[in-house]
Amino acid sequence: MTTKNPLKITDTTFRDGHQSSLATRMRTEDMEGIAPEMNHAGFYSMEVWGGATFDVATRFLNEDPWERPRILKRLMPDTRLQMLLRGQNLVGYRHYPDDVVTAFVHHAAEVGIDIFRVFDAVNDERNFETSLKVIKKCGKHAQLSICYSLTEPKMGGPVYDLDYYINKALILQDMGADSLCIKDMAGLIAPDDAYKLIKALKQALKIPVQLHTHYTSGMGSMSCLKATEAGVDIIDTALAPFALRSSQPAIEPIVVALQGTPRDTGLDLAHLFKLGQYIESIAPKYREFLDDTRMAVIDTSVLMHQIPGGMITNLVAQLREINALNRLDEVYEELPRVRKELGYPPLVTPTSQIVGVQAVQNVLAGRYKMVSRQVKDYVYGLYGKPPAPIDPEVQKIVLKNYERGETPITCRAADVLEPELDKAKQATEGIARDIGDVLIYALFPTTGMRFLKWKYGLETPPPEVKAK
Repeated sequence: MTTKNPLKITDTTFRDGHQSSLATRMRTEDMEGIAPEMNHAGFYSMEVWGGATFDVATRFLNEDPWERPRILKRLMPDTRLQMLLRGQNLVGYRHYPDDVVTAFVHHAAEVGIDIFRVFDAVNDERNFETSLKVIKKCGKHAQLSICYSLTEPKMGGPVYDLDYYINKALILQDMGADSLCIKDMAGLIAPDDAYKLIKALKQALKIPVQLHTHYTSGMGSMSCLKATEAGVDIIDTALAPFALRSSQPAIEPIVVALQGTPRDTGLDLAHLFKLGQYIESIAPKYREFLDDTRMAVIDTSVLMHQIPGGMITNLVAQLREINALNRLDEVYEELPRVRKELGYPPLVTPTSQIVGVQAVQNVLAGRYKMVSRQVKDYVYGLYGKPPAPIDPEVQKIVLKNYERGETPITCRAADVLEPELDKAKQATEGIARDIGDVLIYALFPTTGMRFLKWKYGLETPPPEVKAK
């Protein structure tokens, strides 16, 4: 008789589910209505925070981002709350110094986060060191991630082969990861590669392995099923109303597909249906954020050129703005060239923007005739060490007359950053009432300060930013 090994489920409805499909606009009050029922679903964990939720809460929702995990912890006491942390970038778009990272992780643990999923845009494990140390100190679960990326249509080629992932995974395990996540943000992992990769990771590692993928390419559910066959411990899914499209696979069909097998999740389909009905009832509020520009719920172009949907939208918007949409095909040709020259970074925030903007500038102005500030910082090493070496010629052109120097750093990127927390405390004196307020400003000085003024009645928010 085959031993039972139930597949565990992380539910992303309250974070990546609405971040991917509805521009992160779901309000805390709409989560409160169903949270007690979510608590009884039997999920391994619920991803409820991190990623863009922090920025959007202060910028567009007039909500204190620290309040959401506090409220959900109270309503879901039996469920592990999980967040997505961008390593040294925290929940922002640049590297923050160690003092800010330390304070942020401490406070996140205090307000109710149990599992920290940490990733880095270039898979430089040194960018995990500070956050990992603090997560451990707080007695919380550190899930370290590898961003899944490709240079060919399938796993293999010059950088992202099986050895790359196994070696990275072993490094993260040795660093003290409590579990490992393969983070496939563009939905690129094919079912056979998912099987091959998870099988190899399960043989090589002692810690649990989780798969996070997106439905963007249409392969998500198939890849989750193959990963399950290969022995993956946990997968990410969302409730059907906030699943599919560029979000996660839907949980309901996976529960039925695995019923009566050794990997049966044990989740109750009728209960999940009830949860989904509630999400359907509040979904119309957010309809304006749904992408209805095409019939297909999947992005078949990502199967051809591996450029994530959001990145394509940005490129099209940039070119349209300068009346150069006719050059889009040239940009598509230039993108893989730039990515190779910049050391094949995974295409995820912020590296997707860095590569995309440079490709557009190369097409319009000539190759590296114009170089963005971010590309200079990236080539200098301020984002970390890329997966492959940067082209030496490109490096020379990009760093010519760069104010920090023309020789890239080889140390951990955050080692060259000055502390910022005391400055943030000074800047928010008389307004900030706790470390949470100070961190809102430290992460996003402009929009953060504006939010603090709204929060304490020093300014009136515009009508479109409704408070709860």
